[in-house]
Amino acid sequence: MRKLLLVLSLTLTVSAIGQTSAPEALSNPAAPGSLQPNWSAAPDGSAVFSWIEPASGGGYSLRYAVRRAGAWSEAHTVAANRKFFRHAAEVPEVMMIGDHQWLAHWIEMPKETSEAEFVYVSSSTDGMKWTAPAMAHHDRSEVEHGLASMVASGNGEASLIWLEMLKGEDGPAALKRTVVNAAGQIVKEERLQDDVCSCCPTAIARTSKGLVIAYRARTPQDIRDIAVIRLENGQWSKPKVVHADNWNINACPTNAAAIAAHDNQLAIAWWTGAGDTPHVEVVFSADGGATFGKAVTVSTGHAFGYTSVALTEDGSAIVSWLQRSGADGPTQVLARQVSAAGVPQPVVEVAKGGQSALGYPRLIHSGGETLIAWGGAKLQTARLKK
Repeated sequence: MRKLLLVLSLTLTVSAIGQTSAPEALSNPAAPGSLQPNWSAAPDGSAVFSWIEPASGGGYSLRYAVRRAGAWSEAHTVAANRKFFRHAAEVPEVMMIGDHQWLAHWIEMPKETSEAEFVYVSSSTDGMKWTAPAMAHHDRSEVEHGLASMVASGNGEASLIWLEMLKGEDGPAALKRTVVNAAGQIVKEERLQDDVCSCCPTAIARTSKGLVIAYRARTPQDIRDIAVIRLENGQWSKPKVVHADNWNINACPTNAAAIAAHDNQLAIAWWTGAGDTPHVEVVFSADGGATFGKAVTVSTGHAFGYTSVALTEDGSAIVSWLQRSGADGPTQVLARQVSAAGVPQPVVEVAKGGQSALGYPRLIHSGGETLIAWGGAKLQTARLKK
């Protein structure tokens, strides 16, 4: 379905935005032509940067490097010459789930002529030597399994959230969870929801109370708002819509929510086409996602979405998104800080260019600094200044 996306035609207007100081550009180890950047936080606060890189002689590799004390480690390869699904929403992830415990996931599309997608994982004890890639779900049929996200969920395990469409494009998309151990083996697979938006990425975070999953829900009437479910004391909660946008659309938004957590402070940011102007919102929770405050509009004009969010030490959220500059101008990567009380700060322009080239920008706040990555002829990274 994501190879046959419905295009949402939106009329764009000019908007004026306040500016703070420009972000500080940072070099990074990704080679020219790399794509699908992502971040994760290591237990010591270092930032793990991952990407898909063209390999010599053809093909692609999943690689990563660690940013520690303002410097990059050597880049390492997780998996090479795999059939990575190189779609902006199908972003791989490399993370440390414990001391000397590394885990990575990605999506493969073995045939260009088929809608089949599969979720793979690999593990490592040193970040250098990785296990043979293993499929992270029991079903092997040639249907869509993808739009995955992952978080360390304790006891040397990780929770991998993904979508499965056993009946093809016209069938429902199930929200599923796979628990993977440090050896990259499936411990448990479970179905969490039977019918969600089939082309929107998942997002997961861990609070002091447990896991929180954010996803784009779908009702029989095609209302596609953002919902969460929580795992506390071994039990999954009922779905809860974080804000009633009441967005009715019989199409594929390819946009969902981003989530960040620290202790029981939670921030969720998303894009919606509801109302007169497509826009980006953020909402906070101080109790691990049990309740949410008032949604705050972050964008300043007609936004494309592709949001990312990070939480700072004081509970503020930093949100990034894509937006068109003027009626005929380039697409911008914008970022904005919003206090835990819901007070937005000025908008910062991070970059601008063609929408497809910019990809899906990603944020992280780790080690006392906020970093952002986005696409281009070479993957770009920057540090956002306070």
